[in-house]
Amino acid sequence: MPLINPEDGYLTVFNLFETETYDGQARVVDEMKDIVDNATYPGWISSTVHAGVDTPGTLNYIQWRSLADLEARYQGQKFQKKTVPLFDELATSVKLLKTELVHAQHHPDLGAAAEVSPERDDYAVFILFEVKPDQQQELLDTLAKPDEWIKTVPGYRSHGYYRGIDGTYVVNYAQWESKELYEAFHTLPEEQRPADIREGRLRARSLVTSRWANSFRAVHSRSAE
Repeated sequence: MPLINPEDGYLTVFNLFETETYDGQARVVDEMKDIVDNATYPGWISSTVHAGVDTPGTLNYIQWRSLADLEARYQGQKFQKKTVPLFDELATSVKLLKTELVHAQHHPDLGAAAEVSPERDDYAVFILFEVKPDQQQELLDTLAKPDEWIKTVPGYRSHGYYRGIDGTYVVNYAQWESKELYEAFHTLPEEQRPADIREGRLRARSLVTSRWANSFRAVHSRSAE
C-alpha cells in the first residue's frame, strides 16, 4: 500500500471531485476505480480512491515518480478527449492539485510510516489552504514541523503537509480513528492547546486567504508492480 513518506520524493496529486449527491459520488468512485485498475502509465506509482463522508465528493491520492511523467499523462489523447469530459459531466467541480510532501508524522503505533489504505478505515481529513505565493513558505514553516503534543490526542493517527507546486496553496491530509475523535480535537478550546500550537494556529490564520475542507474514507487502492 502507498506510504506517506517525504523521503520517497514522489509527486503527490490530489484529484478532488465534488458532486451534488452521494449517488453522484458513487458514479465517480466507480469510474475512478476502473481507471486505477487499468493504470499502466510510465511513472505512475499508486492511486487510492476516497469517498466523501461529510459532503459528497471524491478524492484520489496519487503518487507519481515526477512532474514530467504526470504531464505526459495529461497530454495524452485519451485523457484529453475521454477522461476530462467524463469527469466534467459527473462532477460539479474538479480540482487537480500537484504537490510535494514536505512534512509527515504519525502515531508511533503505526510503525515506520503511515499508509493510505482502505484496509485501515481511517477518517481522512483533507484541508486546502490557499495562500499568496510569497507567503507559502512562511505558512509551511509555521505548520509543517514536528508536533509531539498531537500524538497524545485520542484518535490521532497521522498528518502530512504538502506544498502546492504552483506556490498558491498548502494541503493538509490527516488520518484519524473516527469522526467523533477528530471533531473533539477540532473543537478543542484554544486555551487547552499548548502555547506554541496556539501561536502557530494564529499565525497560519493570518496567512491563509481561503480554506476548503472535506472528510473521506479510502475505498480502493492499487500500486504499480
